[in-house]
Amino acid sequence: MNPPPDVIRVLIVDDHALYRRGLQTVLATEDGIEIVGEAADGVEAVDQAEEKLPDVIVMDVGMPKRGGIDACRVIKQRVPSARILMLTSSDDEANLFEAVRAGANGYLLKDVPPEEVAAGIRGVFNGQSLLSPLMASKLLLEFAQISQRETVPAHTPGLELPRLTDRELEILKLVARGRLNREIAGELFISENTVRNHIRNILDKLQMHSRMEAAMYAVRQRLIDPEE
Repeated sequence: MNPPPDVIRVLIVDDHALYRRGLQTVLATEDGIEIVGEAADGVEAVDQAEEKLPDVIVMDVGMPKRGGIDACRVIKQRVPSARILMLTSSDDEANLFEAVRAGANGYLLKDVPPEEVAAGIRGVFNGQSLLSPLMASKLLLEFAQISQRETVPAHTPGLELPRLTDRELEILKLVARGRLNREIAGELFISENTVRNHIRNILDKLQMHSRMEAAMYAVRQRLIDPEE
């Protein structure tokens, strides 16, 4: 029998078997979450993602054979419907930025309580971009630094930038400032569904996989200033 449509199918990827077991034990108690597979490295992760077609992949950053960030990049190409929640024991911002560019939908530190991982799975499944508070502050700091670099050109010469509407730019600016869909909807007096539609259009135009990736691109290209 197929699972009910509201069940989130999850693939767990981590090179530590004990951590995988522990995460499976915790998530097994959560309503609406089903573990459909596991993998011990990035190579297995790609294979399992193509075979199982999970809704959400919970994946470690540092793994043998193929790291989580590289696996994320490949999975986003081969299974674009999968949402990817990266977990790491390191707060290295370089990994965070690379994961965002690879298309990760969320990025949490492994020291978060297990219930936050479950909440993170539900969040990315429902279209949110998720960061732990520490990593969110690092990302916003990077946004601010990028926007203040006078030596960075507005855009690459000869490159035609995608055209975003004024409303799309307005929403993208709020995304870059860490706002959730419901907060954007409340601030702009529109529905959450309208926000989701705008964000989908933004990602399509920019050919990006996640809100965070689109926001970083927009700041780098000087399309928006997140501090305005």
